[in-house]
Amino acid sequence: MEQTKTISADALGAMESNNGLAPQIASMARAFIASPGRYKMISLGVAICAVVGATAYGQIRLNAWNQPFYDALARKDVVEFAHQLAIFAGIAVILLILNVTQVWLNQMTKMKLREQLTRDLFDQWLEPMRAFRLAGSGQIGINPDQRIHEDARHLTELSTDLGIGLLQATLLLASFVGVLWILSDHVAFTIHGSTFVIPGYMVWCALLYAGTASWLSWRVGHPLIDLNAERYAREADLRFALVKVNERANALAVGCGERNEKDRLNRELDQVLVIMRSLVTGVTRLTWITAGYGWFAIVAPIVVAAPGFFSGDLSLGGLMVVVGAFNQVQQALRWFVDNFSTIADWRATLVRVASFRLALVQMDKLGHKTNRIERVPATDDKLTFDNLGIASPSGCTKLSEPHVAIAPAEHVLIRGAPGIGKTNLFCAIAGLWPWGSGRILLPSLNSMQFLPQRPYIPAGLLRDALAYPSRADNFNDPEFVAALDRMGLSRLAPGLDRSARWDKELSDAEQRDLAFARLLLHKPRWILIDGAIDALDSRGRARVLDLLQRELPQTAVINIGRQEPEEAFFTRVLSLTKDPEGLRLVPTIFPKAPARAMEQTASAP
Repeated sequence: MEQTKTISADALGAMESNNGLAPQIASMARAFIASPGRYKMISLGVAICAVVGATAYGQIRLNAWNQPFYDALARKDVVEFAHQLAIFAGIAVILLILNVTQVWLNQMTKMKLREQLTRDLFDQWLEPMRAFRLAGSGQIGINPDQRIHEDARHLTELSTDLGIGLLQATLLLASFVGVLWILSDHVAFTIHGSTFVIPGYMVWCALLYAGTASWLSWRVGHPLIDLNAERYAREADLRFALVKVNERANALAVGCGERNEKDRLNRELDQVLVIMRSLVTGVTRLTWITAGYGWFAIVAPIVVAAPGFFSGDLSLGGLMVVVGAFNQVQQALRWFVDNFSTIADWRATLVRVASFRLALVQMDKLGHKTNRIERVPATDDKLTFDNLGIASPSGCTKLSEPHVAIAPAEHVLIRGAPGIGKTNLFCAIAGLWPWGSGRILLPSLNSMQFLPQRPYIPAGLLRDALAYPSRADNFNDPEFVAALDRMGLSRLAPGLDRSARWDKELSDAEQRDLAFARLLLHKPRWILIDGAIDALDSRGRARVLDLLQRELPQTAVINIGRQEPEEAFFTRVLSLTKDPEGLRLVPTIFPKAPARAMEQTASAP
């Protein structure tokens, strides 16, 4: 029985310890501290604190205004009544200005916070090789666009609203709890002729009232966290399915596949609706607590302060001051009750964004303790493979020769059966697939150009798409026109400065021709091709090989494919084989987040 060596992407196991709320918040805090716009955000935060503090002070003055106003009503004192109305107008105008200012600061904070978070996710996602590795890392790599766009937007908006709301509630509580404690001295109880006062009576009633409602809200609403996370995962799947149908509408119509796709979309929608029904049930249960709490709050302060009013220790104005202070305290304490559904939504969104960012940061450690292919600069201007073994989940792939040296201007075909690991070899040479053994000695990377099976054609100006990844101003118009003409794309030459979605406007064959025109434009000294020539018909293949022969005579061409060698072009043929005793990659999939984000699992690379 043959013994098979294995290697594992073990670094990802460290993600388990990062699934809690504290590591996720710490990760986001580190991102904020490192962001270039942190000082603007801090300035906005200071301004919000000042406005909220001024608003709390204004509400204290407004609450104190209740006593002379209602006492004037009780005495039917018209002059004092009018005077108190004038005072109210002044307080109200100031509070209105503060409210408008707070709304503006709230919206600006959302915008700036989203900008900083989204740019940070851009930076983390598009670090070299991260997006490629993430795509094959299981559920965490599914729909990164959803996490960066919609989830990041939702998280910043919820964080801003909840943060400002919590700050406001905290300041109100700090401002009014002392007032309510003092006013509690006026609420006296008389039992069997004995009168007594409970110190801080109204404060304790407010704490008991809000604490009971908060505990009930937590007990009833806690499942909403998991349900929201699962809903976002399902919504992302549905959105992805819709985009896929839209992008392949032509092929769908030709194959008369509308009915099948409609059934598939309906199944995706059914998954969303199942979660939404559960959310409806959960929110309805929570509403019994929050709405019931809100309705009883209308009379609760009057009921608890009634003994003082009926005993004569409190005037009508004094009662209204006590009721106002009680309402402010219990409103601050009920912040958790009123916002529990939003908090559950925020927590679920934080899980998706923070776990995504943590995964990106950990991506550089993927398999850092395992065997890796050594990639070193060549000293003899050759591309050399020395005892190269490429580990993958299906086994180890090796070249038919243990030591291969490819010289400049040489044309080499590396052949392999389907599934043997041709793309893994291509990625290993490009530095995207590091797992395995042996060495690759590379010429200058600036002199190399890689052509994958499906070329990347960026949206924008045609000249930018043709010059990619270089800058368009590195070439002149005659060079662009000549490259297009040689690949039979001369019709596109007048539109060099036209902006379009070229991957949608050009056919698959034209996109491949554009990629080969890109090679003719750049004239690299080394070209690595992964199956792109295989996709051409015999006539197109002959044309491309003839152009490479004539236009780039000093360029080395290494084609990794499965077609028969062309005698007039390839001067050397190598084969890929499986080594049963070689290294095997056992991928570790990223663990699930604590919320049950039941996303579909992609196969590991």
